Amino acid sequence: MNFRIEMTDGRVLIGVFLCTDRDANVILGACSEYLKSSEGETEEPRVLGLVMVPGRHIVSIQIDDTTPPQKYYYDE
Repeated sequence: MNFRIEMTDGRVLIGVFLCTDRDANVILGACSEYLKSSEGETEEPRVLGLVMVPGRHIVSIQIDDTTPPQKYYYDE
């Protein structure tokens, strides 16, 4: 399931929710970062991979149903 996390600096991260901890830090896999351009339009995503998002920088968390689910694991 993809999560969409908005951060205090305006970035939006979309990735596969993996886990959280008691400090509200969130781990996302197969994550992409979306920035707003100066004109207010969304720029091309930057692929980050595995990320830890500090809880103190999270503004909101939503389930993202606008992007197809990423396959984070590998089939053998």
